[in-house]
Amino acid sequence: MVMLELDRVCVALGRRQVLSGVSATFGAGALVGIVGPNGAGKSTLARAMLALVPAQGRVLIDSSDVAAMRRDDLARRIAYLPQGQTLHWPLTVERLVGLGRLPHLGPMSRIGPHDAAAIDRAMTRADVLDLRQRVATELSGGERARVLLARALAVEAPTLIADEPLASLDPGHQIDVMDLLRAQAHDGALVIAVLHDLTMAARYCDRLLLIDQGRLVADGTPADVLTNGHLRDVYGIEAEVHLGGAWPTVTPLARSPLTAPSKSM
Repeated sequence: MVMLELDRVCVALGRRQVLSGVSATFGAGALVGIVGPNGAGKSTLARAMLALVPAQGRVLIDSSDVAAMRRDDLARRIAYLPQGQTLHWPLTVERLVGLGRLPHLGPMSRIGPHDAAAIDRAMTRADVLDLRQRVATELSGGERARVLLARALAVEAPTLIADEPLASLDPGHQIDVMDLLRAQAHDGALVIAVLHDLTMAARYCDRLLLIDQGRLVADGTPADVLTNGHLRDVYGIEAEVHLGGAWPTVTPLARSPLTAPSKSM
């Protein structure tokens, strides 16, 4: 059972303090959403969990400091789907998804039957099996996004961090991806997703972290976090919030006359 801990994580990029003292603990079996306005520090927080940016404080996975771990060992523990990836090499989809198995292979090793099965499982779950022989650079934006998700799934790590996994997807595939992320979590993985769509966050996530100007403003269930007060203070909006029933919704209505929008960081 994986455990990921953030202990007073701070990140400065140049002269900007992007994250300030963020602490939280995540356990297996949960889909955790990180929400907040543009420039709040959400993606930086995701990258700090993987030691991809220099940070103060500590990030621990199962009591091991991620900054001190070998990169291949960390890659086996945490799969990462970054946002806005550009593909430069004309690989087939199957070969691209197969790159997710690299943390499990030794030098000069080849893909074996166990790896091939993991690749097939990942492509099936991401609904890209029919694209396996297509050249990845020739795919549409939505197809490419699902293929890159399949690559992350192919790692079969106990933790998955996905940064804006719904970008470039049509509404149907957004639902498919959120269904998949929730299924991964409820099958026992820890899944952390940076999200902008507050309705999707409310419907699918077990827990939300609300980040604003580098600080953790709220941490709890969607009902605890997506309050009118938080939306007004953090996003500077008035919204219609319905979190009861089977289909929670958060509908922005207007800029709040009481607060200015948060400054970008």
